[in-house]
Amino acid sequence: MLSVQLCVAALVVTWITHWIYRWRNPKCNGVLPPGFMGLPLIGESLQLLVPSNSFDIPPFLKTRLHRYGPIFRTSVAGRAVVVSVDPELNYFIFQQEGKLVEAWYLDLFAKIFNQENRPDGADVRRYVRNLVLIHFGVESLKEKLLPPLEAMVRRTFSTWSKLESIEVKDVVSAMAFDFGKREMYSFDADDENFSEKLWKMFIDLQDGLLSFPLNIPGTTHNKCLKKRIASPDQMQKRGDLLDHVINDMKSEKFLTQDFVVRLMFGLLFVSFDSISKAAQVLMKLLGENPLVLEELTAEHEGILQKRQNPNSSITWEEYKSMTFTLQVINETMRLGTVSPGLLRRARKDIQVNGFTIPKGWTILLVSTAVQMNPDIYKDPLAFNPRRWKVNNNYISYSH
Repeated sequence: MLSVQLCVAALVVTWITHWIYRWRNPKCNGVLPPGFMGLPLIGESLQLLVPSNSFDIPPFLKTRLHRYGPIFRTSVAGRAVVVSVDPELNYFIFQQEGKLVEAWYLDLFAKIFNQENRPDGADVRRYVRNLVLIHFGVESLKEKLLPPLEAMVRRTFSTWSKLESIEVKDVVSAMAFDFGKREMYSFDADDENFSEKLWKMFIDLQDGLLSFPLNIPGTTHNKCLKKRIASPDQMQKRGDLLDHVINDMKSEKFLTQDFVVRLMFGLLFVSFDSISKAAQVLMKLLGENPLVLEELTAEHEGILQKRQNPNSSITWEEYKSMTFTLQVINETMRLGTVSPGLLRRARKDIQVNGFTIPKGWTILLVSTAVQMNPDIYKDPLAFNPRRWKVNNNYISYSH
């Protein structure tokens, strides 16, 4: 009996050892980038989640950059990942979308927004990109968005002025949410019950409570949107983003009712989440740099002084004249980039710089190392909006 138990134990130990070895040494038709795959299933997820109190390159990236160079492999949440902070490789990968690579999302988000292994994924992303540009791009800002945006900011700031203190992220999130839902689906924008429940869904998603199915039959969000999608001829046309999508359902096969509900939720979530985080960074930087705040204030006061009517709405010419404001935005986005990088997935084996990225592996394209490169940005950790006036070769983050 004892010999049988020892035999079973030996087999289990052998299997586990082999499993760990295979995990740390994945199969590859070539040479893998250097790196370490961490523990089975967990990978290096825990190290990646270590927070940083600086705008500098996160510790996870900095350690591996010094150890392995600008291209390395790792594993996050059970996924084999190649991380690239090489600008030339990143540019090459961007050019290969739909060919060697495809856009990819975190597994959970892919399930929530129904983006798992879609054969028409490139067409969907192209459609969404164009849709957003039409409704929130420069032309839309110029033609219709500036006045309502300014009115909303005025109302919000008036409310803030009566409070002893505010939580920047929370109040900016609420402001961005309110503006977004009015522009995306104005039919339900004044429905308090709809707005409250939709806001609760966003907060749950933002806080990491991602286990619920997004499109639950019977929920307020589901019923409100599907009612409008199912009976477009009975609804008053508002010219909003949802009207645009409903009209396109006649020609785009992938625009099913279920997909449209997920799309509307996803677009609004992404907009309010990213804006609120960027606003947090901006407030912090302006509070720590009073001279920048003073110059920024002077630029806006100068615009007001040139007006015949100080209470008139902002014009496109005034908006375009805010040169220092644009520099502040660019510098804020450089230091406080909301997204750590973009994800792609290899559609086939990719040969780069003497290494092979295997088919199916995730590729994380990181821009942080470029933004903190002292060869490109002098004193990169300093908040210096004027650097954008000196060098026009920098990438603008404001659009």
